[in-house]
Amino acid sequence: MGEGGGEGQLTVARSGTPDVFLSYATQDSAVAEAVCKALEQAGVTCWIAPRDVTPGAYYADELVHAIDAARTLVLILSQNAAASPHVHREVERAISKRHPVVSFRIDRAALPAGLEYFLNTSQWLDASGGDTPRAMAKLVAAVQVAIDRPTDIHSAIVATPPTDRSSRTSNPGADRPRRRIAIVAGSLLAVAIGGFAAYRSRLPEPRILLPPEAAAPTAAPAGVNAAASIPEQSVAVLPFLDMSEKKDQEYFSDGLSEELIDMLTKVPDLRVPARTSSFYFKGKPTKIPEIAKELGVAHVLEGSVRKSGNHVRVTAQLVRADNGYHLWSQTYDRKLDDIFKVQDEIADAVVKALKVSLFTGQGSRTPATSNIEAYTLVLKAKYFFTRGTQDGLEKATDYYQQAIRLDPASAPAWAGLSRSLVEYDQPWKQVRQRAFDAAHRGVSLDPKLADAHVALGKIYFYDWDWDNAEAQFKEARQLEPTNSAAFTFSGQLASTGGRSAEALQYYQEASARDPLYFYPYSNIGFEYETLGQFGEAEAAFRNAERLVAIPKYTGIIGFIHLREGGDSAAALAEINREDDETSRTYYLAAGYALLGRREDADAALARHEKAHGAGRPYDMACLHAWRAESNKTFEWLDRAYQQHEDQLRWIKSEPSFQNLRTDPRYKAFLRKMNLSE
Repeated sequence: MGEGGGEGQLTVARSGTPDVFLSYATQDSAVAEAVCKALEQAGVTCWIAPRDVTPGAYYADELVHAIDAARTLVLILSQNAAASPHVHREVERAISKRHPVVSFRIDRAALPAGLEYFLNTSQWLDASGGDTPRAMAKLVAAVQVAIDRPTDIHSAIVATPPTDRSSRTSNPGADRPRRRIAIVAGSLLAVAIGGFAAYRSRLPEPRILLPPEAAAPTAAPAGVNAAASIPEQSVAVLPFLDMSEKKDQEYFSDGLSEELIDMLTKVPDLRVPARTSSFYFKGKPTKIPEIAKELGVAHVLEGSVRKSGNHVRVTAQLVRADNGYHLWSQTYDRKLDDIFKVQDEIADAVVKALKVSLFTGQGSRTPATSNIEAYTLVLKAKYFFTRGTQDGLEKATDYYQQAIRLDPASAPAWAGLSRSLVEYDQPWKQVRQRAFDAAHRGVSLDPKLADAHVALGKIYFYDWDWDNAEAQFKEARQLEPTNSAAFTFSGQLASTGGRSAEALQYYQEASARDPLYFYPYSNIGFEYETLGQFGEAEAAFRNAERLVAIPKYTGIIGFIHLREGGDSAAALAEINREDDETSRTYYLAAGYALLGRREDADAALARHEKAHGAGRPYDMACLHAWRAESNKTFEWLDRAYQQHEDQLRWIKSEPSFQNLRTDPRYKAFLRKMNLSE
């Protein structure tokens, strides 16, 4: 059993030597209970916590003895399990005892290195593709084979019966089936899986090992990699190459790629990774099969752009990732004024090649502008905006303003201007009205433009007008269910309200749509830290750090280790590896406070206050809270309120404020921010 026990209770207790030890994460307790019921109906005895823990016994001892005694371990394999250190230890214990391990995979989570080490040759049953009853029946059969097999070193990883791939739904976004089957409580399992995993059904699976076909596999279409459960109707748009003579048209080639991503994401049933993930490989010598594997797609669209004056040559090709076969390619020599038609033709060719319907059911795209000069300026603005630097944001703001002067009816330009103003490092009071007016103008010009609603929602969010923010983010999600920004901000809004489970679901949605963007993973990490689920938090931060390729999250990881009571020297060393100076000094000050090293804590606090106190009063409030100095905490919170500091929105989810929540001043402060107590 994972993480010390799920909340669900089975009514039938087992005694003696069990056939199966069930290992699972607490969040998957409903699935584990359904599996247990199915196995026991088939005559397989199971040990599952908390049902079979002896009252009054030491929990850890009971788990170890049960694993040792069981004849096999059944692992409910999910993202939750992959992030749980308790599950890792249970699998490791079973392997060390040479017990077979049968994995029942219920979502498409990637394996962390530690778990992958123990399951690196594993074959498992897959219930993530939609055919739950068939997978459950095969699980029962696989467990019976494992129980009867001699426990030698080669049976530590059990080969499961074949999974019939032909039974999978062709729509990767379809809901899980909820049919009842005769030998097991299949409907219970389907509901349990559907309840938390339906929203993950488009999540790609980098580095996950999948079960090979049986000795007599069902024939797969030519070129299909039968070992990977990647949706056939999926494509990643890679950044088009700038082939212009002076190599000064990168903004245009990047912009064309972004426009194609935007167009294709609106195609129902076509999985298209978001811009950040597709651009992750830009300038890297990564081969197409590796890119496709990381992004969880079967195809890639790549190309080049050569722009000279009013003439543009665009070459595009659609490639099947597993064998390099070109499904379609075309070169367009056109005048620049025809670029919109070229984009439409490329998108149309892609969806025809992948046999999906173009732009049905979810609306059509909104061109930034029909004015080619304004369009070029919008592309330049996007190019500089994505750099994320203050210089880039300043240039983006300027280019959006120029585009609007040429075409005042461009809703995307108004929405982009609002985003640039919000992100630009200026006092909120100075930019708020301009940003609001721009976002409102974008929504007025095109009420169906999701990005405009996201921009307007952000204004309300930063105004602490939570209800109006939620209305705008909800509208954006409904208009464009693939808009990762809408899900990210919906998650932040839920976290602001103290609704962690809801926030995690939105963040998972965002990471599914943009799997190589670090930001959703960092949000997930902070949410798990709030919940005190430190193993899961660290796993999420490690994912984020892998994507930024610098020690950006070692500060929070080291601090988490201190909160867990881990090796203080190792934890402090981890904090000192932090690349960001602000985070490093903050976590040192907080860490020394937790350790009771008063002199070191005072010195670190003084350093942080001198460097960042004026601009980050919320940090100072948190640090004084870690020091149990409530009066100082509220003094700094008041300063943050006067400055309308953005970080105040995390006040309900801030772990350092745990001991303040019964203080009348805390409740009064929440009311000032329009937050419920």
